[in-house]
Amino acid sequence: MEEFITKEAKGALSKTRSSANQPILLSHVQYEQLSRINTYDDELNRVLGGGLVPGSVVLIGGEPGIGKSTLLLQVALAMKGQKILYVTGEESQSQVKMRADRLGNAASELYLLAETGLSEIIAAVDSMQPALVIIDSIQTLQSRQIESSPGSVSQVRECTNEIIKSAKTSGVPFILIGHITKEGAIAGPKVLEHMVDTVLQFEGDRHLTYRILRAQKNRFGSDAELGIYEMRGNGLREVSNPSEILISQREGDLSGVAIGATMEGNRSLLIEVQALVTPASYGTPQRSSTGFDGRRLNMLLAVLEKKMGLRLSSQDVFLNIAGGMRVEDPAIDLAVCAAIASSFHDMAILPKSCFAGEIGLGGEVRAVNKIENRIAEAHKLGFEEIYFSKFSEKGLNKSKFPMRWFTSSRLDQVFINLF
Repeated sequence: MEEFITKEAKGALSKTRSSANQPILLSHVQYEQLSRINTYDDELNRVLGGGLVPGSVVLIGGEPGIGKSTLLLQVALAMKGQKILYVTGEESQSQVKMRADRLGNAASELYLLAETGLSEIIAAVDSMQPALVIIDSIQTLQSRQIESSPGSVSQVRECTNEIIKSAKTSGVPFILIGHITKEGAIAGPKVLEHMVDTVLQFEGDRHLTYRILRAQKNRFGSDAELGIYEMRGNGLREVSNPSEILISQREGDLSGVAIGATMEGNRSLLIEVQALVTPASYGTPQRSSTGFDGRRLNMLLAVLEKKMGLRLSSQDVFLNIAGGMRVEDPAIDLAVCAAIASSFHDMAILPKSCFAGEIGLGGEVRAVNKIENRIAEAHKLGFEEIYFSKFSEKGLNKSKFPMRWFTSSRLDQVFINLF
């Protein structure tokens, strides 16, 4: 018996598609303002832009042992009265329970699922309809649709795609933990970061107690926000005033130390810049920086030698940003130059002085953004004088902050007042 299969005409298909999807004026598009989900973690809420968006997918990466699982388990335990599903693909349920007991929080609505099969996880989400799903980690999941081992490029891409579909249809937010490579990038295909709504990076030195949560991508908020935590024996503590921990306590006046006013998103911070300048013992002088761009350090050293007459070509220069921070704000340039000059001359800077200014190749002090926020943070912490560009002075109300203001357009003018 013959069977005839007829194909739909191309014209009919294009006609059907065009009738289903019509262009619409932007002004006619309707949308609802979604209320965000409170994670009961002020630092995480700030980085996310105010809380979790229903149906969003958040990817958090970081080095092994930095505290990613601890952070998210703490969040799950804090969201009491809401049904949370914690999927663990790397640890057993008893291991997660031991960590929860150490954190000292018991949540009655936290469910644990030790599973790596994607279909089983999606089925559990559909049946439970939790308020939040945490998956630790995306590299351990496996889809039956792909014939490859967990963690492969195809598996990670397929599993993430299915999770995104589930999140968008159910409205349940997902937080995925991702492994990172030796270079610090999230393991798996780069498209993984494009697929999810938010990418967070949890970083810090494992030998130090402080951890930093940064947003590298955020469709629902700023990607310049930052959260700071302190790692303790009973979990992570939110640091509400990071300036106090980033400025070390010291006795007496020390040369080579300057305080810089920087901005991370909408958050103003005061950080300590430490410099050590010493005669080079061997041929080529060393240039070493921790928490600061090494190429920018070389540029500032060239400006100091050319414009300020500091003979640094035969000196070893070491620079450190205290507290394990990494700073990319150019407004820290003035503090870096002040710390290097202080160490070179072995003259201490007054401990109640701070700096905010970008340095140009001509030795000029350039204006920086949000100078009023920086001054307000310095005044709040008891600083008595601040050095910044005269081009930032316009529109500032000096009576609002009773401090000594030193404004100048050139680096040599700053050094005359400073030393």
